[in-house]
Amino acid sequence: MREHRENDIKVRESSIDQASPASVSVAMTEVLQQSELIYSAADVQSAISQMAEKITICLRDQNPLVLCVMNGGAFLTQQLTLQLKFPLEMDYLHASRYRGQTTGGTLDWVAKPKASLEGRVVLLVDDILDEGYTLVAVREYLKSCELSALYTAVLVNKKHSRKAEPDWLPDFVGLEVEDRYVFGCGMDYKKHWRHLPEIYAVKE
Repeated sequence: MREHRENDIKVRESSIDQASPASVSVAMTEVLQQSELIYSAADVQSAISQMAEKITICLRDQNPLVLCVMNGGAFLTQQLTLQLKFPLEMDYLHASRYRGQTTGGTLDWVAKPKASLEGRVVLLVDDILDEGYTLVAVREYLKSCELSALYTAVLVNKKHSRKAEPDWLPDFVGLEVEDRYVFGCGMDYKKHWRHLPEIYAVKE
């Protein structure tokens, strides 16, 4: 019975764009119910507070430009900047490889920053460092903009050996997860559940 239900959910997920709103709601709710809680909301907030403390020490006198990588970075950007009690500016960019899927595709630039970048100290904020191809492309673009300095912050670093730049890590990392598909806190499952305050892993 359980195997039949899980197969049924997978079928509905595979055609999620064609499903009715009610069917999507049922399917996504069952995905959440069957997923494993990896980090509680308290765990996440504690990690973000520690990141904020380190960023404050590093950037409090730099008038940084905080660049949110949409859509995933919105959660961390909002939660993080609430705790940064020093002058800063904010902007966003939008580049994605996933396009609502669970595996990566080609890089898609939707929007580049509107703020002037030359000579600025920039803090780039994203949800997760997975393989990192999106962050690599974004970082390369920003490096070409003659910044004064570039820092990167992610809520989650996923541990595996498929990194685009194996020897690089963001300057500020909140949490680490094993090589599983995770969602919540800005990370989505088929465009859903970014708004969750906890982090879940899809059961394999």
